[in-house]
Amino acid sequence: MRTIVVYKEMSDHARSVYDFTREFESRTGIEVEEMNPESIEGEAFCRTYDVVEYPTLLVTTDDGVVMNSWQGLPLPTVDNVRGYSER
Repeated sequence: MRTIVVYKEMSDHARSVYDFTREFESRTGIEVEEMNPESIEGEAFCRTYDVVEYPTLLVTTDDGVVMNSWQGLPLPTVDNVRGYSER
């Protein structure tokens, strides 16, 4: 499983994303991949997964199938995401 957050570092929501990712990683031991939507890789990722709002949090299988996604604020709880990330 992959847990990915798409957000812009220089934005109003960056602190919320930072706090969530640190708490999530601390409580679960699962790394959250950070994706910048303005990078080349990020633009392609956003087109592929139809990400149009930031922040967006996605949990995918290793082969790219989306298990669940959350868009915008407020971010989901750690327990909500953990349920999908540990399958």
